[in-house]
Amino acid sequence: MSAYRNLSASVPDWLNKGDNAWQMISATLVGLQSVPGLVILYGSIVKKKWAVNSAFMALYAFAAVWLCWVTWAYNMSFGEKLLPFWGKAKPALGQKFLIKQAALPASTHYYKDGVTVETVEIEPYYPMASMVYFQCNFAAITLILLAGSLLGRMNIKAWMLFVPLWLTFSYTIGAFSLWGGGFLFQWGVIDYSGGYVIHLSSGIAGFTAAYWVGPRSTKDRERFPPNNVLLMLTGAGLLWMGWAGFNGGDPYSANIDSSLAVLNTNICAATSLLVWTCLDVIYFKKPSVIGAVQGMITGLVCITPGAGLVQGWAAIVMGVLSGSIPWFTMMIVHKRSRILQQVDDTLGVFHTHAVAGFLGGATTGLFTEPTLANLFLPVTNSRGGFYGGVGGYQFARQIVGALFIIGWNLVATSIICVLIRLVIPLRMSEDDLAIGDDAVHGEEAYALWGDGEKYDSTKHGWDSSNDETHHDNNKIPSGVTQMV
Repeated sequence: MSAYRNLSASVPDWLNKGDNAWQMISATLVGLQSVPGLVILYGSIVKKKWAVNSAFMALYAFAAVWLCWVTWAYNMSFGEKLLPFWGKAKPALGQKFLIKQAALPASTHYYKDGVTVETVEIEPYYPMASMVYFQCNFAAITLILLAGSLLGRMNIKAWMLFVPLWLTFSYTIGAFSLWGGGFLFQWGVIDYSGGYVIHLSSGIAGFTAAYWVGPRSTKDRERFPPNNVLLMLTGAGLLWMGWAGFNGGDPYSANIDSSLAVLNTNICAATSLLVWTCLDVIYFKKPSVIGAVQGMITGLVCITPGAGLVQGWAAIVMGVLSGSIPWFTMMIVHKRSRILQQVDDTLGVFHTHAVAGFLGGATTGLFTEPTLANLFLPVTNSRGGFYGGVGGYQFARQIVGALFIIGWNLVATSIICVLIRLVIPLRMSEDDLAIGDDAVHGEEAYALWGDGEKYDSTKHGWDSSNDETHHDNNKIPSGVTQMV
């Protein structure tokens, strides 16, 4: 009740309570995608002996990003301009900063003369604290998605160093360039809610880091069955429903565009899931639950860069493409590509996020509807290639924007991994790889005798190879365990 004793102070004229409530709900939905969503999904989709380690990598990343975000990374992503691709690092902790009206100071968009304002600075009708909270959950889930490429062998101590370094020198670059008012934002590259900033970057960075870390043990690469498919579906369900906040919160307002974004998100995800399932039936003669989740995720990823900018029929087309092209790259191309076979991308993040994110950005450049574009984009009169006029230029911008994100993540992630391995090994020891959670954390996910233990002839130990149940995993290419 204390908040109502001084309404003029706690409810300033610029505050829109509906927008503020929706922004905090959206932020929380995105947070729930990570904790517990991806924590549950990662802990259940991997082999039993890696359940604790996989879930903890996600949980640690979520916590570490939070502290880094409010200490320096938020303003590097959304603060005052330092470079065309980077904001100035400074804390987001003081009350003077957090309770004022939210604003992205570098987001004013000018016409080509560089003087006349085309679109004013982004100033949502809620406090900066809500903006910091919302954007932090996006940063956190990006690192967790990236972790999907590294499960089952990365040294946990190396991961603890990797998270703040990658957040600082990779994520903030993409976020400022595309969202915070950087050069791609000013040029008119479209990324409605993270197809490039989050998904393309996590897919490319995950694949790159997987190269430097090295593969899982030979035994794990050959057989890596999920330990609990039903629990995996629980995590996947949280991911799908949480996407309402993921895409619905990015207009920074509870407006008509946010409603359209949520609707298109579900249309594309459902279409993609059904297409992927049909392809599984046609090609493998049976529907796969794991395959359905893969299709769901590629649909969610594909619609993300254009969720509030395309019409419903375009969301269906994007769903058809996201349910088929990533399926083809994962199930067909992967088996025939020496490079893809050599790099052990545990959960196939390259296919489900990099391929689907690139596809979404490109199709956004085709299907962005002019009226919807004017509801959201800083560059007036934007349109997709399908609508003629300047639309062809938009498609070209999307491709160039994607190439920048790909190039930066390849280089930055490689440098980070090389520097870390000078201090600590990136990959676990062979002994730890043989045992799993018990060796790394001294804990196991299930209280089953012998599960995950290394055989010891001096004690009546148990060989972990005996505890695996049979799963038909033949259709998943080597190096691509399942999904995400």
